Amino acid sequence: MSTASPSPAGLLAQVLRAPLSRRAWREAAYLLVTGLIGFVGAVLLLVLLALGFGFVLSLLGALLGLVLTVAALGLARALGRIQRRLAAALLGERIPAPRSPAGRADLGLFARLDARLRDVTGWRHVAYVLAKLPLSLIGLYAVQWWVIGLINLTAPVRWALFGQGDGGGMLLMTPLPAGGSPTVHDFAGTLIGLPMGLVSLLIAPWFTRLVVLADRRLMRALLGPGSLAQRVRDLEETRALAVDDSVALLRRVERDLHDGAQVRLVALALGLDMVKTKLADPSTLDLDAVRRLVDGAHLNATEALTELRDLARGIHPPVLDEGLAHALETLAARSTVPVQLTVDVPERPSPAIESIAYFCTAELLTNVIKHSGATRATVSAATRTDGTLRLRIGDDGRGGAEAGVGSGLTGLQQRVRTVDGTLEIHSPGGGPTMVTVDLPPRA
Repeated sequence: MSTASPSPAGLLAQVLRAPLSRRAWREAAYLLVTGLIGFVGAVLLLVLLALGFGFVLSLLGALLGLVLTVAALGLARALGRIQRRLAAALLGERIPAPRSPAGRADLGLFARLDARLRDVTGWRHVAYVLAKLPLSLIGLYAVQWWVIGLINLTAPVRWALFGQGDGGGMLLMTPLPAGGSPTVHDFAGTLIGLPMGLVSLLIAPWFTRLVVLADRRLMRALLGPGSLAQRVRDLEETRALAVDDSVALLRRVERDLHDGAQVRLVALALGLDMVKTKLADPSTLDLDAVRRLVDGAHLNATEALTELRDLARGIHPPVLDEGLAHALETLAARSTVPVQLTVDVPERPSPAIESIAYFCTAELLTNVIKHSGATRATVSAATRTDGTLRLRIGDDGRGGAEAGVGSGLTGLQQRVRTVDGTLEIHSPGGGPTMVTVDLPPRA
């Protein structure tokens, strides 16, 4: 969905407000704390690694070298934990922690050392700490823009309170590595510090944001679980979701059968029993009563058939037998909100994918009808160049839709995840809303 570009006035306001934003100060604090920790930690890590490799190469102290190397891996993991916690607290960046290295007490010393040395996650943490070293220095330099900007802004106040100190004038600092810092010798000269400080503070938030962005990418690449471990974790989660979904479906089927069709069939059997009893004695036969009993049995049989048909449709809609395009046309025709439908799916996905696509569209259109206040909706289904099936369901309603607020979107996200799909929601307050579902062609 395209968004309008901000106006020049909006950009100027954004630049002027940046130094006062909570995000900017949090990022500056993050760079300051992690810069100091990262610098000290990287130096200690380099010392441990240098000593460890040196002793290993000397052969005489090989065991000590291995112990020092393992200690370096442990230090790198500890620094990674600190980094993840600081990122979560100050940036809101939550990176899943990798699994701890497996260790067995029944193994010998050399076996345990070998297992730790083969810990790929530990070496990825070492790579992060070493890569973080130059980034820490750049981050501390970015923090310097904040500090120097604030100091220069206070130059007139400091002159008024303390004068020029030893008579050598007052130095106005600049964060630039070259160009020199001017010295002023009267109060009027200190006023130059105001624009200098203002420029520094206006540049500082964007400089720190750029460094934080680089650090975020570095953390995501090296501090989280590896791609294989993350894939295993995702598969474990989606398997659990699939099992829970199937159990919930079975419980719903059992409940619907018990509370619906079964009750109707019991009533039907009782009604037919009563008809049989009345027909057994022709002398007291009451045709009107028998007719009422037969009508009641017929009604129960009809309603039981309807409930069984609805139950079967909830498990697998028969309309899908004719293809996803026909099924979506049926959903659009039944909607009380006008729906503009576009379907471009040359090759049919697997039945499981078609079923998920159908139920996602049905649930999202239901949300549009019940909650959005929309006057029209759009549904599009198309096969992308990589074979992915993309569904886009939008409306011109009030917006504000999000997962976890009782809209059923959380359940849809979980159902889509079971087949490695994704569901994204774009629904700003005031609308419009657009939900994008990407599904693989096969499940």
